[in-house]
Amino acid sequence: MREAGDGFLVRSLASTYPDGFLLAEHHHPWGQLVHGRSGAMRVQAGGQAWMTPATRAVWVPPSMPHAIRMQGAVAMRTLYVAPQAGSALPQDAGVLEVGPLLRELILHILGIGMLGPDRADHVRLAGVLVDLIADAPREDLSLPMPGDPRALAFAGAVQASPDGRKGLGDLATAAGASLRTLQRLFPRETGLTLEAWRQKARMIHAAAALSAGASVTGAALDCGYESASAFITAFRRQFGRTPGRYRVA
Repeated sequence: MREAGDGFLVRSLASTYPDGFLLAEHHHPWGQLVHGRSGAMRVQAGGQAWMTPATRAVWVPPSMPHAIRMQGAVAMRTLYVAPQAGSALPQDAGVLEVGPLLRELILHILGIGMLGPDRADHVRLAGVLVDLIADAPREDLSLPMPGDPRALAFAGAVQASPDGRKGLGDLATAAGASLRTLQRLFPRETGLTLEAWRQKARMIHAAAALSAGASVTGAALDCGYESASAFITAFRRQFGRTPGRYRVA
Protein backbone atom coordinates (compact mmCIF):
# COMPACT_ATOMS: atom_id res chain seq x y z
CA MET A 1 0.00 0.00 0.00
CA ARG A 2 1.20 3.50 -0.79
CA GLU A 3 1.69 6.10 1.89
CA ALA A 4 -1.10 8.41 3.02
CA GLY A 5 0.15 11.14 0.70
CA ASP A 6 -0.59 9.15 -2.48
CA GLY A 7 -3.69 11.26 -3.09
CA PHE A 8 -6.42 8.65 -2.72
CA LEU A 9 -9.26 9.10 -0.25
CA VAL A 10 -10.12 5.43 0.25
CA ARG A 11 -8.37 2.23 -0.79
CA SER A 12 -9.75 -1.30 -0.53
CA LEU A 13 -8.48 -4.85 -0.16
CA ALA A 14 -10.22 -8.21 -0.57
CA SER A 15 -8.31 -11.24 0.71
CA THR A 16 -9.14 -14.74 1.88
CA TYR A 17 -7.25 -16.32 4.78
CA PRO A 18 -7.31 -19.82 6.33
CA ASP A 19 -8.25 -20.57 9.92
CA GLY A 20 -5.52 -19.51 12.34
CA PHE A 21 -3.66 -17.24 9.91
CA LEU A 22 -1.92 -14.35 11.67
CA LEU A 23 -1.27 -10.91 10.24
CA ALA A 24 1.57 -9.94 12.56
CA GLU A 25 1.56 -6.59 14.31
CA HIS A 26 1.90 -3.71 11.88
CA HIS A 27 0.70 -0.15 11.40
CA HIS A 28 0.05 2.27 8.57
CA PRO A 29 -0.90 5.93 8.24
CA TRP A 30 -4.38 5.05 6.96
CA GLY A 31 -7.34 4.31 9.21
CA GLN A 32 -8.66 0.80 8.59
CA LEU A 33 -12.17 -0.66 8.65
CA VAL A 34 -11.59 -4.40 9.20
CA HIS A 35 -14.59 -6.40 8.02
CA GLY A 36 -15.07 -10.03 7.06
CA ARG A 37 -17.84 -11.55 4.93
CA SER A 38 -17.25 -14.92 6.62
CA GLY A 39 -15.47 -16.26 9.67
CA ALA A 40 -14.31 -14.00 12.49
CA MET A 41 -11.16 -12.02 13.23
CA ARG A 42 -9.45 -11.28 16.52
CA VAL A 43 -7.90 -7.82 16.27
CA GLN A 44 -5.40 -6.90 18.97
CA ALA A 45 -4.26 -3.31 19.50
CA GLY A 46 -3.45 -0.97 22.34
CA GLY A 47 -3.75 -3.62 25.05
CA GLN A 48 -7.22 -4.68 23.89
CA ALA A 49 -8.48 -7.62 21.84
CA TRP A 50 -11.62 -7.31 19.72
CA MET A 51 -13.52 -10.18 18.17
CA THR A 52 -15.21 -9.12 14.97
CA PRO A 53 -17.84 -11.50 13.62
CA ALA A 54 -19.21 -11.16 10.09
CA THR A 55 -21.99 -8.82 11.19
CA ARG A 56 -19.51 -6.38 12.72
CA ALA A 57 -16.26 -4.56 11.85
CA VAL A 58 -13.34 -3.13 13.77
CA TRP A 59 -12.27 0.45 13.19
CA VAL A 60 -8.50 0.92 13.70
CA PRO A 61 -7.39 4.58 13.64
CA PRO A 62 -4.32 5.70 11.68
CA SER A 63 -0.88 4.66 12.93
CA MET A 64 -2.18 2.33 15.67
CA PRO A 65 -0.15 -0.93 15.77
CA HIS A 66 -2.43 -3.94 15.44
CA ALA A 67 -2.38 -7.66 14.70
CA ILE A 68 -5.18 -9.78 13.22
CA ARG A 69 -5.73 -13.53 13.72
CA MET A 70 -8.32 -15.42 11.71
CA GLN A 71 -10.90 -17.66 13.34
CA GLY A 72 -12.33 -19.93 10.66
CA ALA A 73 -11.82 -19.25 6.96
CA VAL A 74 -12.08 -15.48 6.62
CA ALA A 75 -13.09 -13.52 3.52
CA MET A 76 -11.67 -10.16 4.58
CA ARG A 77 -13.19 -7.06 3.00
CA THR A 78 -11.36 -4.08 4.37
CA LEU A 79 -11.22 -0.37 3.57
CA TYR A 80 -8.40 2.07 4.27
CA VAL A 81 -9.36 5.70 4.84
CA ALA A 82 -6.75 8.42 4.31
CA PRO A 83 -6.18 10.68 7.33
CA GLN A 84 -7.32 13.76 5.43
CA ALA A 85 -10.60 12.04 4.52
CA GLY A 86 -11.30 10.52 7.93
CA SER A 87 -10.39 13.32 10.32
CA ALA A 88 -13.89 13.15 11.85
CA LEU A 89 -13.63 9.43 12.59
CA PRO A 90 -12.92 8.00 16.07
CA GLN A 91 -9.35 8.18 17.32
CA ASP A 92 -9.76 4.98 19.33
CA ALA A 93 -10.29 1.45 18.05
CA GLY A 94 -13.58 -0.35 18.52
CA VAL A 95 -16.18 -2.72 17.11
CA LEU A 96 -18.94 -1.26 14.94
CA GLU A 97 -22.23 -2.75 13.86
CA VAL A 98 -22.30 -3.16 10.07
CA GLY A 99 -25.82 -2.36 8.92
CA PRO A 100 -27.15 -3.21 5.44
CA LEU A 101 -26.23 0.17 3.90
CA LEU A 102 -22.66 0.15 5.24
CA ARG A 103 -22.21 -3.49 4.17
CA GLU A 104 -23.34 -2.75 0.62
CA LEU A 105 -21.21 0.40 0.45
CA ILE A 106 -18.12 -1.58 1.50
CA LEU A 107 -18.76 -4.04 -1.33
CA HIS A 108 -19.45 -1.22 -3.80
CA ILE A 109 -16.16 0.51 -2.98
CA LEU A 110 -14.34 -2.81 -3.23
CA GLY A 111 -15.72 -3.11 -6.77
CA ILE A 112 -14.30 0.32 -7.62
CA GLY A 113 -10.95 -0.41 -5.95
CA MET A 114 -10.04 3.07 -4.73
CA LEU A 115 -11.63 6.47 -4.42
CA GLY A 116 -9.77 9.54 -5.64
CA PRO A 117 -10.35 13.27 -4.99
CA ASP A 118 -10.49 14.09 -8.71
CA ARG A 119 -13.93 12.52 -9.22
CA ALA A 120 -17.01 14.09 -7.69
CA ASP A 121 -18.79 10.73 -7.35
CA HIS A 122 -15.79 9.28 -5.48
CA VAL A 123 -15.73 12.26 -3.12
CA ARG A 124 -19.44 11.76 -2.41
CA LEU A 125 -18.96 8.04 -1.76
CA ALA A 126 -16.05 8.76 0.60
CA GLY A 127 -18.21 11.26 2.46
CA VAL A 128 -21.06 8.76 2.87
CA LEU A 129 -18.60 6.10 4.05
CA VAL A 130 -17.14 8.41 6.70
CA ASP A 131 -20.64 9.38 7.88
CA LEU A 132 -21.74 5.73 8.16
CA ILE A 133 -18.61 4.71 10.06
CA ALA A 134 -18.96 7.68 12.41
CA ASP A 135 -22.65 6.94 13.04
CA ALA A 136 -22.39 3.13 13.31
CA PRO A 137 -23.38 1.84 16.76
CA ARG A 138 -20.36 0.71 18.75
CA GLU A 139 -20.40 -2.69 20.42
CA ASP A 140 -18.59 -3.90 23.53
CA LEU A 141 -16.80 -6.88 21.96
CA SER A 142 -13.42 -5.98 23.43
CA LEU A 143 -11.36 -7.79 26.02
CA PRO A 144 -8.75 -5.83 27.98
CA MET A 145 -5.60 -7.95 27.91
CA PRO A 146 -3.36 -8.27 31.00
CA GLY A 147 0.34 -7.53 30.76
CA ASP A 148 1.63 -10.00 33.35
CA PRO A 149 2.95 -13.08 31.49
CA ARG A 150 1.10 -15.49 33.79
CA ALA A 151 -2.20 -13.65 33.46
CA LEU A 152 -1.67 -13.39 29.70
CA ALA A 153 -1.07 -17.15 29.49
CA PHE A 154 -4.28 -17.74 31.44
CA ALA A 155 -6.17 -15.39 29.11
CA GLY A 156 -4.88 -17.24 26.06
CA ALA A 157 -5.94 -20.59 27.51
CA VAL A 158 -9.46 -19.30 28.20
CA GLN A 159 -9.78 -17.97 24.66
CA ALA A 160 -8.49 -21.24 23.21
CA SER A 161 -10.92 -23.33 25.30
CA PRO A 162 -14.02 -21.24 26.09
CA ASP A 163 -16.22 -24.26 26.88
CA GLY A 164 -15.12 -24.12 30.51
CA ARG A 165 -14.26 -27.82 30.79
CA LYS A 166 -11.02 -26.91 32.56
CA GLY A 167 -11.48 -25.39 36.00
CA LEU A 168 -10.03 -22.02 36.93
CA GLY A 169 -7.55 -23.66 39.29
CA ASP A 170 -6.22 -25.99 36.58
CA LEU A 171 -5.89 -23.11 34.12
CA ALA A 172 -4.06 -21.02 36.72
CA THR A 173 -1.63 -23.85 37.47
CA ALA A 174 -0.93 -24.34 33.76
CA ALA A 175 -0.24 -20.60 33.48
CA GLY A 176 2.34 -20.81 36.31
CA ALA A 177 0.43 -18.97 39.01
CA SER A 178 -1.95 -19.66 41.83
CA LEU A 179 -5.62 -18.86 41.35
CA ARG A 180 -5.42 -16.32 44.17
CA THR A 181 -2.54 -14.53 42.41
CA LEU A 182 -4.49 -14.29 39.17
CA GLN A 183 -7.56 -13.07 41.03
CA ARG A 184 -5.43 -10.18 42.29
CA LEU A 185 -3.83 -9.50 38.91
CA PHE A 186 -6.90 -9.36 36.68
CA PRO A 187 -8.74 -6.43 38.34
CA ARG A 188 -5.52 -4.46 38.49
CA GLU A 189 -4.52 -5.08 34.88
CA THR A 190 -7.86 -5.37 33.07
CA GLY A 191 -10.44 -3.67 35.27
CA LEU A 192 -12.41 -6.92 35.42
CA THR A 193 -12.40 -9.70 37.96
CA LEU A 194 -10.93 -12.94 36.67
CA GLU A 195 -14.39 -14.54 36.65
CA ALA A 196 -15.97 -11.59 34.82
CA TRP A 197 -13.13 -11.58 32.28
CA ARG A 198 -13.64 -15.28 31.54
CA GLN A 199 -17.40 -14.82 31.23
CA LYS A 200 -16.97 -11.98 28.76
CA ALA A 201 -14.45 -14.01 26.75
CA ARG A 202 -16.95 -16.86 26.52
CA MET A 203 -19.78 -14.57 25.39
CA ILE A 204 -17.58 -12.91 22.75
CA HIS A 205 -16.65 -16.37 21.48
CA ALA A 206 -20.36 -17.21 21.29
CA ALA A 207 -21.09 -14.04 19.30
CA ALA A 208 -18.45 -15.05 16.75
CA ALA A 209 -19.85 -18.59 16.56
CA LEU A 210 -23.37 -17.26 15.97
CA SER A 211 -22.19 -14.99 13.17
CA ALA A 212 -20.48 -17.99 11.55
CA GLY A 213 -23.82 -19.82 11.38
CA ALA A 214 -23.96 -21.72 14.67
CA SER A 215 -27.38 -22.26 16.22
CA VAL A 216 -28.14 -20.73 19.60
CA THR A 217 -27.95 -24.22 21.13
CA GLY A 218 -24.65 -24.92 19.38
CA ALA A 219 -23.15 -21.63 20.55
CA ALA A 220 -24.35 -22.34 24.10
CA LEU A 221 -22.68 -25.75 24.15
CA ASP A 222 -19.53 -24.33 22.56
CA CYS A 223 -19.02 -21.92 25.47
CA GLY A 224 -19.90 -24.33 28.25
CA TYR A 225 -23.66 -23.94 28.75
CA GLU A 226 -25.85 -27.03 28.95
CA SER A 227 -29.07 -24.99 28.86
CA ALA A 228 -29.91 -22.72 25.92
CA SER A 229 -32.21 -20.64 28.14
CA ALA A 230 -29.41 -20.00 30.68
CA PHE A 231 -27.10 -19.07 27.80
CA ILE A 232 -29.63 -16.63 26.33
CA THR A 233 -30.04 -14.97 29.73
CA ALA A 234 -26.27 -14.63 30.18
CA PHE A 235 -25.81 -13.36 26.62
CA ARG A 236 -28.53 -10.73 27.04
CA ARG A 237 -27.01 -9.66 30.37
CA GLN A 238 -23.58 -9.24 28.73
CA PHE A 239 -24.60 -7.47 25.50
CA GLY A 240 -28.10 -6.16 26.13
CA ARG A 241 -29.54 -8.10 23.18
CA THR A 242 -30.47 -11.64 22.25
CA PRO A 243 -28.09 -14.07 20.51
CA GLY A 244 -30.25 -13.94 17.37
CA ARG A 245 -29.07 -10.37 16.70
CA TYR A 246 -25.61 -11.77 15.91
CA ARG A 247 -26.80 -14.23 13.29
CA VAL A 248 -25.97 -13.34 9.67
CA ALA A 249 -29.15 -12.55 7.77
